[in-house]
Amino acid sequence: MSTVRFLTGITTSGTPHLGNYVGSIRPAVRASKTPGVESFYFLADYHALIKIDEPERIQRSTLEIAASWLAAGLDPSHVTFYRQSDVPEIPELTWFLTCVTGKGVLNRAHAYKASVDKNTAAGVDPDADVTAGLFMYPVLMGADILMFNAHKVPVGRDQIQHIEMARDMAASFNHRYGEHFVPPQAEIEESVATLPGLDGRKMSKSYDNTIPLFSSREQLKKLIAGIKTDSRAPGEPKDTEGSALFQIYQAFASEEETAKLRQAYADGIAWGDAKTILLERIDQEIAPMRAAYEDYMAHPEKVEALLLAGATKARAIATPFMAQLRSAVGLRRLSAAVQNTAAKVEKVALASFKQYREKDGQFYFKLAAADGTVLLQSKAFASGKDAGQAIAQLQREGAATLNALASALEPLDAAGTSTASAAIDALAAAAAEAAKEKAAKAQA
Repeated sequence: MSTVRFLTGITTSGTPHLGNYVGSIRPAVRASKTPGVESFYFLADYHALIKIDEPERIQRSTLEIAASWLAAGLDPSHVTFYRQSDVPEIPELTWFLTCVTGKGVLNRAHAYKASVDKNTAAGVDPDADVTAGLFMYPVLMGADILMFNAHKVPVGRDQIQHIEMARDMAASFNHRYGEHFVPPQAEIEESVATLPGLDGRKMSKSYDNTIPLFSSREQLKKLIAGIKTDSRAPGEPKDTEGSALFQIYQAFASEEETAKLRQAYADGIAWGDAKTILLERIDQEIAPMRAAYEDYMAHPEKVEALLLAGATKARAIATPFMAQLRSAVGLRRLSAAVQNTAAKVEKVALASFKQYREKDGQFYFKLAAADGTVLLQSKAFASGKDAGQAIAQLQREGAATLNALASALEPLDAAGTSTASAAIDALAAAAAEAAKEKAAKAQA
């Protein structure tokens, strides 16, 4: 049963380069194959509009980046791979979250503060050239995450603030309207690989020192020939420390291959020969993907079909969830009965566990909603004690423990998992609150 959800956003700006591949694409594709993980990958084209006002560039970059991830091995049948703008529930949720997020919180967002500080230092209006899109960026990101109740969001340390803000939004909405959102956690990428560029600085479009991921072999050869080296002649020992050429090679090579090149450096390999070795090693890995990439670029309708299929999978979760949220905030049919405060309390206590014994002598439990709908069903337990301990663990630790108990539970589809997770987290939160009240009374 897939219970732990990971969500990764990919901004559609620019052409992917080797640094993007080593630092993001390759590790993310590998992670998408991890058992017990439900992965969501989306092209953040709404986010791109904050920085880019060239329609053709947005369209071209969306195709290039989607084709790059697909060529690199991302399997749309195994993950949910979609374009942000194909899920209209996301901007709707953005507005819901906007209405529960304090302006003061957004004032502290790093990107907005950096723009204000830059303007202040220049002696101009602090908000000069600051769009509402830039200011509201964290709310859109929060909607991306909370729409699918992602448990984990892989980010670098510079993005932790956005995850914390999404947690605040979830808590604020839950406080007002009942438990609907799972507070996400940042999955810190401590060892994100960074590649040096042609000039030795970090490979970055802003430095114009990149090697496009799917350069032709001839372009790749020409670019590698331009990698900055020192003036040591053939036969003179060379240092691997600080060598951009060696660092790029190391990102693609095995430990044995890296050790062999390190020895060649010590033996005085000629720079031209070292660059040839680098060319062959990169091309060995990239060439098979390059063929797939070129096919996707020549047939954009294939990419379009895959993204639309991914959007259908995403909306199978988002549409019913958004209907639930619309009802929660009061956007309901006028013929529906008006809910009073007691109904709101009942909504927070969304479901209950029921333990029972069947004729086979085995013990079972289920999680049932207030209307009797079964949200979660266990498999057989040999003893009532074991079943009770599993229930206690779920009530105590919430949906995060579903993965640990997967073998003891009947599998659910993605939509069922989302509903069950929200219900279990609501119970865990209620239990924690009850424990606090009990402790407070004991101290009094």
